[in-house]
Amino acid sequence: MTPNHPLDTRLPDMLRSGQRLRGIFNALPSPAIVEMCAYAGFDFVIIDNEHGCADYETTENMLRAARASGIVPVVRCFARDISRLLDMGANAVQIPMVGSAEQARELVRQVRYPGAGMRGSAFSSRAAGYGAFGGPAHTRRSNEGIALIAMIETPEGVANASAIANVEGVDAVFVGPNDLSHAMGFANDWNSEPVQAAIEVAIRAVAAAGKCAGLLSLSANDEEKYAAWGARYFANVTTSIITNAFRQAALGDHGNKGGVAALKY
Repeated sequence: MTPNHPLDTRLPDMLRSGQRLRGIFNALPSPAIVEMCAYAGFDFVIIDNEHGCADYETTENMLRAARASGIVPVVRCFARDISRLLDMGANAVQIPMVGSAEQARELVRQVRYPGAGMRGSAFSSRAAGYGAFGGPAHTRRSNEGIALIAMIETPEGVANASAIANVEGVDAVFVGPNDLSHAMGFANDWNSEPVQAAIEVAIRAVAAAGKCAGLLSLSANDEEKYAAWGARYFANVTTSIITNAFRQAALGDHGNKGGVAALKY
């Protein structure tokens, strides 16, 4: 029997495909939720270790659930956690608050092994099959198959969107509308005209650089609007969908109205 390699390397090609990708942020520390996202048909799940409470062990089990159920896992995390998460078998990391090309280049160095970066090499980890898939083949598979997604969430990031996207090793750039809106002084009203204008500037700059641009998409109308600007990597939020479904059930609304509208994240 040929064992299934623990490291899923599909995402870089998916991000380069030109196709729309639909995924979901999940901050709930639950492998079962990851499986549900897979069986629902999402292309990817973002395990949210910025705003979620999953510890390392639970995160690793969520990565196992993703691999077993066939969904591509991305881990949103802080830069300090990149090395450990990659050794767990994360095939992509999504890093918040990237404001400059130099910061993006530093992240690339942390994601790639020596020769392309400065990631510490260890073949005893889950990513290398606990030694079963170690050596140069693992180094090559990791350098070619792990995706780096930079998040733009400030006016500085918007101004540097093109430079960030043009950094070699950055596979996609995701605009975080909530933090951007707060940074611009509009609280969580990211639908305000100035914030939407900034989002459009960033999305168009990333697309013009030939990289995949991403954004929260809480409705079909959102997706169509942002796709027209060049976005292709769209994410909803598990907790918003679940809470809204619970709210409808609590109010006695059991009808099937073609889907559940997400709460504002």
